[in-house]
Amino acid sequence: MARHVAGPPQDGAINCMEPRSGEHSSPLPLGRGLGGGHVIKAVLIDLDGTLLDTVPDLADAANAMLAELGRLTLPVDTIRDYVGKGIPNLVGRCLGHPGESNEPEALAALAVFKRHYAAVNGRNTRIYPGVLEGLQAMRRAGLKTACVTNKAAAFTEPLLEATGLAALLDRVVSGDTLAEKKPHPLPFLHLCERFGIAPAEALVIGDSRNDVAGARAAGCAVVCVPYGYSEGEDVRDLGADAIVGTLEEAVDRLANFPSPPRGEG
Repeated sequence: MARHVAGPPQDGAINCMEPRSGEHSSPLPLGRGLGGGHVIKAVLIDLDGTLLDTVPDLADAANAMLAELGRLTLPVDTIRDYVGKGIPNLVGRCLGHPGESNEPEALAALAVFKRHYAAVNGRNTRIYPGVLEGLQAMRRAGLKTACVTNKAAAFTEPLLEATGLAALLDRVVSGDTLAEKKPHPLPFLHLCERFGIAPAEALVIGDSRNDVAGARAAGCAVVCVPYGYSEGEDVRDLGADAIVGTLEEAVDRLANFPSPPRGEG
């Protein structure tokens, strides 16, 4: 799925919005917060439920796994609520465990799931409305961009390439890139270090409590989209700084996001 991609921003560019007619382009600080305000220089974005609707493929693989194991298949909406903490958690939930399990049956089922998911990964996945426009606007604004997901790199990287999103992202941190994954703050702190910025200069965009908890622990501002998975929780109850309808809206509202509270992270 090849797509035209805007040219990469020049190093050091930190404008957060395209200037309106008659306005001079300048870095936009977050709303209230630390003295002098903080300028957002990077946006760290969740994958499943934020950039891409991957549930159709995940559900196909999960139900193929269950059928092969002689178990009853599950409704897609049930599987949707299991998405967000990585594939081992999804498999464990499908088998009736409260989450990821190291029991032999779960480990065997995980291998079966991965085989089926490799065959369908990206087949029915779709890009959410506003994602391409939002990522392109971030490029034009000079913002660094990264995808932060708990999905294994073996599935993340082909999916981003197939959808054309890889060309709009500067970095990707998958669930097996580092020693820890979300909700641990390490993925966000790692990216801030790689980008050469403070955590307060990064904005996290996600759809679940994992994203909010990890961002808070790292000291980043965080907003959530309402269309994602959120493991069945109401996105308004996750404690994000704001809810944005699309990634495109997030870029438009950058000037209004609050800085992370002092003492967090």
